[in-house]
Amino acid sequence: MSSPVRTIRSDATVREAATRMRDEEISSLLVPTDPPGIVTSTDVLDVVAGGGEPGELAVADVMTSPVETIPPDLLIEEVAAMMTSFGIKHLPVVEDDYVGMISSTDVTAHLS
Repeated sequence: MSSPVRTIRSDATVREAATRMRDEEISSLLVPTDPPGIVTSTDVLDVVAGGGEPGELAVADVMTSPVETIPPDLLIEEVAAMMTSFGIKHLPVVEDDYVGMISSTDVTAHLS
């Protein structure tokens, strides 16, 4: 997993989210709303492919909320099963607070 969790405000633009993900070489950002959400590189691609304006749309308009989470002691095979079952590529890791983010790339690297 990557740690610490990278976050972005829900009122930030999709362009800001895309820039942060590119600059930090990550593919998702946690959105600390109630309930929490997540914005991913796939969400950004969907905006562009759909003809949306990344500089005008807010993260809140494209994020997924609520977000599925996992505890830090979950077995990697269970993480893979959750990702497959829910059709997702990112899971925030939560203990008392958000401690990291695990991606499908992390799972693949670990299992190979």
